[in-house]
Amino acid sequence: MTRERVASAVVGAVFGIVLCWSGMANPDVIRSALLFEQAYLFLFFASAVATAVVGLRILRRVRERAVLSDAPIGWSAEPVQRRHLAGSVLFGIGWGVTGACPGPIAAQLGMGVPWAVVIGLGAVLGVWLHLRRSGADTEPACDAVQSPPATRTTVPVA
Repeated sequence: MTRERVASAVVGAVFGIVLCWSGMANPDVIRSALLFEQAYLFLFFASAVATAVVGLRILRRVRERAVLSDAPIGWSAEPVQRRHLAGSVLFGIGWGVTGACPGPIAAQLGMGVPWAVVIGLGAVLGVWLHLRRSGADTEPACDAVQSPPATRTTVPVA
């Protein structure tokens, strides 16, 4: 197993533990947040976003290479498009109806929650339908992975 795969497995396991420990895999916590009965979920998200912003700013200033693979990394800004809005609405509806998004689905499967099997199959079906309809290269980030450019250019994000 490569170093990247081991690191990915460790990060995934820690993420799953945090989801379970924090209650983020609990559909009741998700439902109460979406009904604006509790702010816990939104505060947890805000802390995650703040941590990511600080971490990415540090990474951008100190090291513009991936920590494990030492590959060059860069960010680019993309204007909001119709597909982003449609996807966020569809995601929100699915999240509200099922009480789960992909991370909690995996955590719920690990916790042995029976309905997570059906929700997980629905998520897999949705991805399959999306890929069948529009192809795998719908995200600009995929272009860099499939054929990396000879020179790296970055566009600053405000």
